[in-house]
Amino acid sequence: MTSSKLLSLIFLHQALVVFVLDLPNAEGLKIGFYQQTCPSAEAIIKITTAQYISRAPSLAPALLRMHFHDCFVNGCDGSVLINSTKNNVAEKDSAPDLSLRGFQVIDGVKTAVENECPGVVSCADILALVARDAVSMIKGPYWPVPTGRRDGRVSTAQNALNNIPSPFSNITQLEASFGSKGLSVKDLAVLSGAHTIGISHCFPAVTIRLYNFTGKGDTDPTIDPNYAAVLKKICKPGDLTTLVEMDPGSRKTFDTHYYSIVSKRRGLFQSDGALLSDSETKAYVLSQISSGSTFLKDFGPAMVKMGKIGVLTGKSGEIRKRCAFIN
Repeated sequence: MTSSKLLSLIFLHQALVVFVLDLPNAEGLKIGFYQQTCPSAEAIIKITTAQYISRAPSLAPALLRMHFHDCFVNGCDGSVLINSTKNNVAEKDSAPDLSLRGFQVIDGVKTAVENECPGVVSCADILALVARDAVSMIKGPYWPVPTGRRDGRVSTAQNALNNIPSPFSNITQLEASFGSKGLSVKDLAVLSGAHTIGISHCFPAVTIRLYNFTGKGDTDPTIDPNYAAVLKKICKPGDLTTLVEMDPGSRKTFDTHYYSIVSKRRGLFQSDGALLSDSETKAYVLSQISSGSTFLKDFGPAMVKMGKIGVLTGKSGEIRKRCAFIN
């Protein structure tokens, strides 16, 4: 299919979505926000994202994770994209964000959009749309993304440390973290399912859980012993380089398999296993391994809800010319 035909189909799809959903919400976001100011924006974003994902599908979970990390710190304002300066250590250089990747995708998409509509489309919206498009391109769900976010001007490593949920979190900590962002216990269970795709470094989340869980050289007792034995063959103490699948055997497929492994106490992180510690999250986990699974339907609405956290709209913030730099 030619680019022109693809653009035509995308415009038609977007027009239908906007006709049905073009209503502002309480945060000032709406579907099709750029229809008048940059009508080709979402099509350009989709096509440019596809160019990257077609070459490197593993970028899809990375971009989804980047959107998560952005929204949990200062709200979904693109602050995770800002570079550090000599006077400020930015979010991307905080410990939780050091393994983030895919910034070149956002920069490439931003350049393409700026060439068409200078100074119109925010980096925060680009990140939200790229995350959605990347997931859909690896056969994951597709959801309508309300746009109209503006870019923040503040990005500090400490804010990231204070706000990004840790893979070491227990259920009480997870519920408090998600609740502080206006997300429900069900949202926690649904959004945790993003771990159905992607990989992690062994250190620190996995190796500490395997070799020094309480600081006494022990293994997390909540993990399945057989799975722990398998992980110990992959991740040795102090291993800084080895990568391990978050959803073994299914990490490239956006499906419900994650919930199956969690139900067997084989979630990679302590935060995955924690879902079995609460009656509501446990019930959701178990319901997804039955024939009545709702995860693929639930994921989009939960992402839309997360994408509204702390947004800047109207005249707040700015529209960055380059995503890594404050204007």
